[in-house]
Amino acid sequence: MIKVAIVEDNDQFRKALETIINQEKDTELLGSYTSAEKALSALEQSPPDIAIIDISLPGMKGTELIVRLRDKLRHTLFMVCTIHDDNDTIFEALKCGAAGYILKDPVTAEEIIKAIRDLYNGGSPMSPFIARKVIGTFQKPVINDVNSLLSQREKEVLELVAQGLLYKEIALRLTISAETVKKHLKNIYQKLHVQNKVEALNKFRSR
Repeated sequence: MIKVAIVEDNDQFRKALETIINQEKDTELLGSYTSAEKALSALEQSPPDIAIIDISLPGMKGTELIVRLRDKLRHTLFMVCTIHDDNDTIFEALKCGAAGYILKDPVTAEEIIKAIRDLYNGGSPMSPFIARKVIGTFQKPVINDVNSLLSQREKEVLELVAQGLLYKEIALRLTISAETVKKHLKNIYQKLHVQNKVEALNKFRSR
């Protein structure tokens, strides 16, 4: 069962998300909040597997909430769901620790559930428009900079991560097990001193 929390101030969209999550057999709504301030202590006390967070919230921004929670809730994955599609907002969210980025308009119930499942299973779900921006920014630095830091196989794994592939898809592509993929990623994180895939890619971008 995937435990999900929502932080969204738009009543209509929040209730739609609640309905989507409640009607699926493999997802459970752990909590739903209208502001970052209300969510902060509640999520610390009862951490979800996935937190769906809007950026434009009253008071504290969604990105600040992610920053405050990411080191405390090491097993929680953060997915931004927003109307903002500009580069600055996208990369701010990814730098803050978001592992997924979905645009509200347009998005369907099926896409929301698929994004939740993909994130839970090791992916980094993004709306196609967002994914194109991210891949276009990250891909070349990954190819150029990994040579001096990572092994050839680690480079291959990181390049496939940049393309948005899941662990099992990377495993099939490289003819290795999903567990081996996870071990390679763990080694990459240690070498780059990061905690997740997005931070690893972002570190290359900042070089």
